[in-house]
Amino acid sequence: MTTKNLVAQIEKKKSFLCIGLDVDITKIPAHLLLEEDPIFSFNKAIIDATHHLAVAYKPNTAFYEAYGIKGWQSLEKTIQYLNVNYPEIFTIADAKRGDIGNTSTMYAKAFFEDLAFDSVTVAPYMGKDSVEPFLAFENKHTILLALTSNQGAFDFQVKVSEGKEIYKSVLETSTQWANAHNLMYVVGATKAEYFKEIRKIVPTSFLLVPGVGAQGGNLKDVCTYGMVDNVGLLVNSSRGIIYASNGSDFDQAAAAAALDLQSQMEVILNDR
Repeated sequence: MTTKNLVAQIEKKKSFLCIGLDVDITKIPAHLLLEEDPIFSFNKAIIDATHHLAVAYKPNTAFYEAYGIKGWQSLEKTIQYLNVNYPEIFTIADAKRGDIGNTSTMYAKAFFEDLAFDSVTVAPYMGKDSVEPFLAFENKHTILLALTSNQGAFDFQVKVSEGKEIYKSVLETSTQWANAHNLMYVVGATKAEYFKEIRKIVPTSFLLVPGVGAQGGNLKDVCTYGMVDNVGLLVNSSRGIIYASNGSDFDQAAAAAALDLQSQMEVILNDR
C-alpha cells in the first residue's frame, strides 16, 4: 500500500486509528474457546465490528508465536482475512525484527511476501545493513523504533552522545539510507513533548504512536505536536479496544471504544 492510499483512507474515514490485535487467549471471551481457532475467531469479530473506524491493524507477533504453529496459523488467517475482505486497511506486523543483512532479507520476505503485510516494525540498533533489506520492497513500509513509550526508553534512547540524544541520531541517520521514503517511525504517545523536535528531523514521515489510553498518552497532545499536512499519524490502541468487554458483547464493546477514539480524531481532523 502506498502512503497516498493510506492518506486517502484517513480522509475518508476521518480516522487515523490503528487497532492492536495483541490476543491473549486467557483474556478472550470463554465461549470462543469452543471454536476451532479461538484467536482467529476473536480477531475476525473485532475486525468486522471496527473496520469502518480504523485505518490500520497491528498484530504483535509475540502474541501468536507464544502458541507455536497454531498461533502462527492464526496470524496467517488473520492477515489473509484482512487482505481479502478489507484490502484498503493498512496492516502492520509488530515484530521488531532487525539482524545482519541476509537474515533481515529473510525476515522481510516472511512478512512482506509470505504473509503480505504492508509494513513491519524494525529495531535500528544494528544499523543500516540490518534495515535496508526491508526498505528494498516496493510499496512496503519499514517502521523504525525511534522513541518508545515504555519506561525503559530512558535507558538508552534519550541519552546524549556527542551532544545529541540517541533517538535523534537514529532519526537523522535513517533518512540517509536507501529507499528512506519507505520509512515510518514508532514514537510513543507518552513522549508527546518530544514530537516537536522529532518533526524537525522527519517533517512528513508517518509516525506510529502507541501508548494512548492504557499507557496514559494524550491524543490531543500527540496531534498538537505531531500532526502534519498529510496527518502523518497512526495512533494505536490495543487493550483499551479489544478487551473493552470479555462477555458475549465483546465485539460491540470494542466497536464502541473504537468509535470513541475515532470521534475524537474526527473533531481534530475537522479543526485543522
